[in-house]
Amino acid sequence: MKKTYGIEVDCANCAAKMEDMANKTTATVSFMTQKMKVEFEDEADEKTVMKQVLKNCRKVEDDCDIFF
Repeated sequence: MKKTYGIEVDCANCAAKMEDMANKTTATVSFMTQKMKVEFEDEADEKTVMKQVLKNCRKVEDDCDIFF
């Protein structure tokens, strides 16, 4: 299952770093569109995965937000 989420990120470099951190869950981040696409495994709990993605992204940019 793939889902797209709105994000708030300040620069393209931070978006690239966030994508690297989020890639543990197969995600892509676009600074230009302020969107993050995440692909979930069939048995994955979306809410749990997204909490971990947000936690990882905040290691790069502490004021990052993902709208889900």
